Formats: sequence, C-alpha cells, structure tokens
Amino acid sequence: MRIDATAQIHPSAVVEEGAQIAAGCKIGPFCMIGPEVVLGPEVEIKSHAIVTGATGIGAQTVIFPFASVGEIPQDLKFAGEHTRLVIGVRNRIREHVTINTGTEGGGGITRIGDDCL
Repeated sequence: MRIDATAQIHPSAVVEEGAQIAAGCKIGPFCMIGPEVVLGPEVEIKSHAIVTGATGIGAQTVIFPFASVGEIPQDLKFAGEHTRLVIGVRNRIREHVTINTGTEGGGGITRIGDDCL
C-alpha cells in the first residue's frame, strides 16, 4: 500500500493493502478503497462511497456519497475476467452513481474522459 503523507483518511475508512493514494487525497467516513485502486493527486472520496476493482482515478476528481465505482460489470456474460475502469481528471461523480469495470466483449475497460459530470 502506498499512501502519500499528505493524504487525509478518515479513521472509519477502510483502505485495503495494495491501494495507491496520491498527494492531497481526501477519503471520507465509512469509505472503502480496494486493493487495486489508484487515486491520482487531490482526489476526494466523500462518505460511504466504495471504490474497488482495477480502478484508476485521475487528479482532482470528486466522488460523492454512496457512489459505487469499480465493481464487476452488470453483464450476464461476465465470467470473472480481469477488467478495468479508468476515470480521467477533474470529474464529478455524484451521489448513488454506479460505474462498473469493462466487459471482455467491450475491450475489457470502461473509460471516462476528463471534466465530466
């Protein structure tokens, strides 16, 4: 696990071994960060959000409460393949949003660009 010294992690948050947390990140109460997650600089994860799977999140992105980011695809053909999620910089992922990793039929990756709401 690599956590930059300037990252702020609430005591109730769970950051699993292997996660990478860059400078200036903020992880709020009751969040869960999985072992394959990479957070870029100044990412903010607000309370009760889950970020898991092979997920990379670009700098200055904000994830709002109760979002679920990086879970397995909602696809009946999914058979456990290793798939990924890549989110660009300066995005706003609002409350209760779900964003899943890709599917094998779609190239194995879900990509979200920069500056999206």
